[in-house]
Amino acid sequence: MIELFYEGGLLFMAMVTIVLFSGIVVAVMAVISMLNGAEVVKVKTTLGYLKSIALLAVIVGVLGQMIGLYSAFEAIAEVGEVSQALLAGGLRVSSITTIYGLISFVILYIINFALSLALTKK
Repeated sequence: MIELFYEGGLLFMAMVTIVLFSGIVVAVMAVISMLNGAEVVKVKTTLGYLKSIALLAVIVGVLGQMIGLYSAFEAIAEVGEVSQALLAGGLRVSSITTIYGLISFVILYIINFALSLALTKK
């Protein structure tokens, strides 16, 4: 798993990880607010931030893929003809950040959904 982190590009994989952890921190803050009896409006605002952070994880992942594809195509243009296996390998590597961003999005969105359900039952 660590190999995929490095293979996907340290910069964008780290950025998606930071976004994921930021979302988890916001979710914990929402839970603490709910337990302390905060107003529903305040908790809903916090959950709105959580949705935005989840979407940011996808955006950063896709941006990492686009920059990776640009770099790969630039290298291909300099070399000229390349094998299909090399091209497929480049596409696979560039997809790692997007997959990680989508996984982060799903995790944060499930947390958001669970907290929204808990808020409506309150």
